[in-house]
Amino acid sequence: MSSQWASSAAPAVVADADSTVVVLEGSTFCQSASSGDVVPGGPLGLFVCDTRVISEWQLEIDGEPVRPLTSFAEAPYTATFVGRTTPRSGHADSTLLVIRRRYVGGGMREDIVLRNLTDEETTVAVTLSVDVDFADLFEVKESRVLPRRGVAAEVSASTLRYAFQAAGFSRTVQVTASGNPAVRRGAMSFEVVIPARAEWSTCLFVEVTVGGQHVTPHYHCGEHIDRAAPVLRMREWQLTSPTVTSGDPDLGAIVRISTRDLGALQIHDPEHPDRRVVAAGAPWYMALFGRDALLTSWMALPLDQRLALGTLQTLARFQGTEVNLASEEQPGRILHEIRLGREAAVALGDGQAYYGTADATPLFVALLGELHRWGLPRDELLALLPAADRALAWIETYGDSDGDGFVEYQRATDRGLLNQGWKDSFDGINDAAGLMGTPPIALAEVQAYVYASYLARASIATSLGDDKTAAACQGRAADLKFAFNERFWLPERKWFAVALDGDKRPLDALTSNLGHCLWCGIVDDDKAQAVAGYLVGPQMWTGFGVRTLASSMSAYNPMSYHNGSVWPHDSAIVASGLMRYGFVAEAQQVALGLLDAAKSFGGRLPELFCGFDSSDFPAPVPYPSSCSPQAWAAAAPLHLLRTLLRLDPDVAAGEVGIAPAIPRGMLPLHIENLPVGDARLTIDVTADTWNVSGLPEGVHLAPNGSPTFA
Repeated sequence: MSSQWASSAAPAVVADADSTVVVLEGSTFCQSASSGDVVPGGPLGLFVCDTRVISEWQLEIDGEPVRPLTSFAEAPYTATFVGRTTPRSGHADSTLLVIRRRYVGGGMREDIVLRNLTDEETTVAVTLSVDVDFADLFEVKESRVLPRRGVAAEVSASTLRYAFQAAGFSRTVQVTASGNPAVRRGAMSFEVVIPARAEWSTCLFVEVTVGGQHVTPHYHCGEHIDRAAPVLRMREWQLTSPTVTSGDPDLGAIVRISTRDLGALQIHDPEHPDRRVVAAGAPWYMALFGRDALLTSWMALPLDQRLALGTLQTLARFQGTEVNLASEEQPGRILHEIRLGREAAVALGDGQAYYGTADATPLFVALLGELHRWGLPRDELLALLPAADRALAWIETYGDSDGDGFVEYQRATDRGLLNQGWKDSFDGINDAAGLMGTPPIALAEVQAYVYASYLARASIATSLGDDKTAAACQGRAADLKFAFNERFWLPERKWFAVALDGDKRPLDALTSNLGHCLWCGIVDDDKAQAVAGYLVGPQMWTGFGVRTLASSMSAYNPMSYHNGSVWPHDSAIVASGLMRYGFVAEAQQVALGLLDAAKSFGGRLPELFCGFDSSDFPAPVPYPSSCSPQAWAAAAPLHLLRTLLRLDPDVAAGEVGIAPAIPRGMLPLHIENLPVGDARLTIDVTADTWNVSGLPEGVHLAPNGSPTFA
C-alpha cells in the first residue's frame, strides 16, 4: 500500500482541470464538473471528514444531461451553475433555463430552479442520479477506488439514505428533497409541470454522520443563506482585515483574494470553536498540517494574529506525549497532519495524528517568539510557554538522534514520509548528481528554523526577566550558527549543502532552501552575497519566482513537484531573506516577479507552478492540479508586502521598525486596519515620504525607522 501521508505523491490529475469547480468550507468540499455534476469514476465528489460521501450527483432533464452555460463562485462556500436543456425536436434554441445553487458546509444544500422562458406550459421529467462509495480521500486522490461492498441503502418518502460500517468505521449520508420526488436507490425523480413564464424549484439537502456523530450542516432548506454561520464568519473576517490601495491597481485585488482564501480555508476544532487554524489547501489537503499552518499564519501576521494564536494553541493540544512508531509521535514533537479518514486510522492504529516532520517543532517555537513580538498578551504567552519548552526538549533529544548538534529525520515506519521537510516528495532531497542521501537527513532549513527557535525563546526569556534561560538559548543559537556555517558550507561551490546525509556527506544540490536560511539569519554575513547571487541568478530565477532546484542540477525538471518548480510561499520567504541581509533590489525583484505571476493566475497564486523561464513562455505555466486556493500560497502576497515595508513590530520592546522599500510602480501605497497588538495601523508611503499612525499605546517607531528583522 502506498503511504497515507499527503505529499508522498503529487496531487491527482483531473482530466480537464479548467472545467472543475471546487466549493469548500472548513473540512467539507465539493469538486464537480462545470455543469455542477459529479460524474462517477474520477476524483469528483462531496467530501466530509476525508471521506467521499457523494460519488455521483448528475442532473438530467427528459433523460438528457444539462448543457452548461456558465458558473459563478460568489464566495468560496457557494457556486451557481447555469445551464439549459437540449432544444426540443424542430427547435434551434432551448426554452428551459436550469439554475443550480450549491452551498457547502458540514454537508450540502443545492437549490435547483427550472425557468420556463416561453408562453406555453411545459412538462418535463427531472432526474437526479445519486450514488455513494464512502471512499477514503487518499483512495480518490491516488485513483485506486475499488467497488465498495456492504453499502446499505434505505428509501422513504423524499429521502434516500446510504450507510456503511466496517471495523470501527461508520458513515451515513442522507439526501432529502422537497417537491414530492419519486425515490429509488440511486435516483430521485420528479414529473414537473411549469406554467408559461414561470419556474419550478426543489431543495436538496445532504446530511452526514461520522462515527455515529451528526455533522452539523450550515445550510438548511427554507432558511435564508445570509444567516448561515460561514456567511457571517466570512463577512466578519473581511470587515476586520486590512485594506490596500496602490499605484498598482492589481495589488489591492491580490490582497483581497488572499484574504478571502485564507478565510475560506479556516477550520475549527469542535472542542475549541474559537481557535482559528487554516487547512493546507483545496481540494486534497483540507486538514490541519503543522508546518503549513505555522508558516501560513506567520506570513499572515499583517492580516490577523489570531490565526497564529489559534494555530499554536491547537498544535500544543496535539503535541506528542509518547513514543509511537506507527504515528512517529515522540514527546514534545509537533504533528505533521491530522486526518479523519479510514485509511489514516488503519495506518495509525486508530489514531488521527501523524508526526513525521522535522521542521514543525522548531517552527512552533519560532512562531511563538514572533507572535510575542507582534503583541501576544502575557497570559496567552505563559499558557503556551510549556509547550515551547517541550518542543525545545524534543529538538535536543529525539530531533538530534546522533548528538551532533543538528536535527535529523528518519522515518520510523514504511508508511511514513521518506522526506520530512517541506520538500517531502520521495525524490525532493538529492545531491547535484541527482542521488538521494541515506538517512538520517539533516536539512539546511531545519537547522535555520532551530536557530530561529533558540533566538525566539531567548527573546521571550529576556522579556520575562529570565536571564539564565536567555543566555542559555543565545549560546545554543551561536553554537548552531557556527557549526552550520562550518559543516554545510561548500567553499568550492560558494553555496550551502541542502542537507547532510546519514554519513554526514553534504548533499550539494543548489536549492531554494538557502533562502530559508537567509530568512532565519543563520548565514554568516561573509557568505550571504554569494548565496543571494545564486538565488536571483539565471540557474534559479525564472522571471516569476525562484526555482526549488537550480537548472544546472541533474535532477532538475521544471515540471516536477519539488525539483525545479516554483512555489510562491518559498519564493516569498526567499525575498524576505534577501531583504534581511540588505539585498533590497534582489528582494524587490523576487516580489515583483511573484506579483506578476499572481496577475497571470487571475490574482490567486497557486500552490506551485512550473519552473520554465520567462524567456520561454510569457506567463507562468500551471502545474497540473496544483492546489488552489492553497494556504501558504494565499499568505505569500501578505508576506511580500511586509517584506517590502520592512515592517518589524516588537511590541514587547515598545518599538515598531519600518523602513519602506516599495517599488515605484506600487506608489502611492495606502494600508488601513493593519493589526499590531491591540491597535490598528494606517501606513502611507509615497515616493518622497512615509507615515505610520495608530501605534499601540506606549509603542513608538524604532530609531530611524529601521527594522531588526524584515
